[in-house]
Amino acid sequence: MAKAASRKPRKALHAYLSDEAHEAWHERSAAHGVSVSGLLEAIGQYIAADPEGEDFGSGAEIIKSARRIDTQRRRRLR
Repeated sequence: MAKAASRKPRKALHAYLSDEAHEAWHERSAAHGVSVSGLLEAIGQYIAADPEGEDFGSGAEIIKSARRIDTQRRRRLR
């Protein structure tokens, strides 16, 4: 019961990318053991925290955050 209450609504993000950019997103995500959606969510959190800033966080911070996001999502699916 508590699991359902902790779920936050999510929205889809759609983008049309070149074949090269599409592959780059998937390859980079796979190389770091995260999903593309986890990576996008992590970057989005940095943008939301500082909407006027230009800092998206370091690559290591983003990957760590994306892993945490993916872990939380897997736990909710159980």
